[in-house]
Formats: sequence, structure tokens, C-alpha cells
Amino acid sequence: MTDGDRSLDGAAGLPAAAGHPSGASRAVRALWVALGLLSLALGVIGIFLPLLPTTPFVLLAAGCFARGSARFHRWLLAHPRFGPLVYDWQVHRSIPRRAKCLALSMMWLSMGTTAWLMRARPAASLTLIACAAAVSVWMLRLPTRPAGGSRADQS
Repeated sequence: MTDGDRSLDGAAGLPAAAGHPSGASRAVRALWVALGLLSLALGVIGIFLPLLPTTPFVLLAAGCFARGSARFHRWLLAHPRFGPLVYDWQVHRSIPRRAKCLALSMMWLSMGTTAWLMRARPAASLTLIACAAAVSVWMLRLPTRPAGGSRADQS
């Protein structure tokens, strides 16, 4: 791997995808891309379904793409919605405060409403609340991005 593989992509100012591990076959890279596409699809579905969290699936997709396809990884980094989240995670290993607040608010609104609508099935309602609590704990334990550390702040 050359130094250019680890540097910022000059045109977009984004971190370039890591080079392919030596000896990684075409089939292994294809598997990483397939896992990345599946993860990204689950992340997109998670935007609309409260049971699937979007953030971890998008970050997992970025990791898979970094191992399988520099082109897909650059595409995800350049994506107007997902790119800043992935960039912040790769550069700062943190999630922006606004993203955390929005994710938790939307999750609790949708899960709470669904649990209330399913109150005739207490086990289902309690399961939803337990899932929301577990995801909340996970999300709150993630580091919060420092102020002024986003890609948008650097332009």
C-alpha cells in the first residue's frame, strides 16, 4: 500500500479507502462488497423502521466497503447523507451530538408510539421498550464528536 492510499482524496477532501489486504482474492472482496451492500440496505430500511438502527449499519457498510472496494467506499464517503457520518466516525471515532439526539428522539417517538399501540400485547410492548433502551445505552456510550470537528466545519 502506498502513502497515497492512506491520504485524503485530493478532489473531495475525503479519506481514501484502505488498500486491499495482500492476497485478498476477488471472491473475498466480492463478499465484503455484498456484506456492505446488505448492511447499507438495512441502514436505509432503518430510516423507516424503528427496530433497525441506521447508524451502525451504515458504519458497518463503510468498513466492509473499505475492505472490498475503494470505489464503493469513496461513494459512501461522498454521499450527501451518509458521508458526513462515516467521515466523522473514521476521522474522530465519534458521532455528532445532533445525530445522536435526532436518532434517540426519533427512535423513542416511534418505539413508544408502537409500544402504546400494541399495549394489548404486553410482551411485544416490553420487547420494543427493551430494544429501545438497549440501543439508547449503546448510542449514549459512543463518543460524541468534538465541536468544530465535522467535514462541513472544515470547508
